[in-house]
Amino acid sequence: MRVLGVDPGLTRCGVGVVEGVVGRSPTFVDCGVVRTPPDLDHAQRLLRIEQGLEEWVTRVRPEAVAVERVFAQHNLQSVAGTAQAAGIAMLVAARHGIPVVLHTPSEVKAAVTGSGRADKAQVGLMVARICRLEAPPRPADAADAVALAITHVWRGAATNRYSELVAAAAAHRKRGRA
Repeated sequence: MRVLGVDPGLTRCGVGVVEGVVGRSPTFVDCGVVRTPPDLDHAQRLLRIEQGLEEWVTRVRPEAVAVERVFAQHNLQSVAGTAQAAGIAMLVAARHGIPVVLHTPSEVKAAVTGSGRADKAQVGLMVARICRLEAPPRPADAADAVALAITHVWRGAATNRYSELVAAAAAHRKRGRA
């Protein structure tokens, strides 16, 4: 299964792609970030994120998209932009009929490091080790996106079966309209 992980952000939206199956180390495909300048109009920033994610989806053709579940801790202003970027990622996936799964930050940290309280450096090091990379992906947003993709691959047969059923239902609806 090829999974596109998205670590949503308004300034840097991390993107990472792996291929794999449950029980085996995934294969790293690519990673990067979609960047927007802070001084750009907010709506234009969201448009650039949409365009960047559209390019990624078109180029790598994922079978599933894993997006970090956004939650508010302290800075409610920054969480709004992050939530909007997450919504853009889900919209792009839906436009292509790709199932979307949300994973919490602690779930991702636990999946790749064994601890839900791991820091960004630990996540990056484990992503490099799991994917057999010489160094952690940079910037950290890209490493986090790869970790999201790994988490989804490793979630197990139940999650993957659900994604396959959603995709099959979408394909069936699409055929019915043709």
